[in-house]
Amino acid sequence: MPENKYSDQTDSDVEVEFDVPPQYKVVLFNDDYTTMEFVVEILMVDFNKTFEEASAVMLEVHKSGKGIAGIYPYDIAATKVRSAQSKARAAGFPLQITVEED
Repeated sequence: MPENKYSDQTDSDVEVEFDVPPQYKVVLFNDDYTTMEFVVEILMVDFNKTFEEASAVMLEVHKSGKGIAGIYPYDIAATKVRSAQSKARAAGFPLQITVEED
């Protein structure tokens, strides 16, 4: 029977390297029509923010003109943007959300 040269190797001895996918920022922009309450709701529902986190992002958007909703791999960021924009349009708001390279 041939000797297995890997027989003494355990799972913890094996090094596996994973490439971290590029990350993208989801950026919300201020407008004069979308309500603060709606922005907080979007941040809580679509971006899994707590009320406090969502309120802080909303205030950043309101005060500086834009704010970061989150940082994700591209596919996740794009899906979140489509969902949030769809909800905004259905509610009659012109909320602008983009995906930007981090």
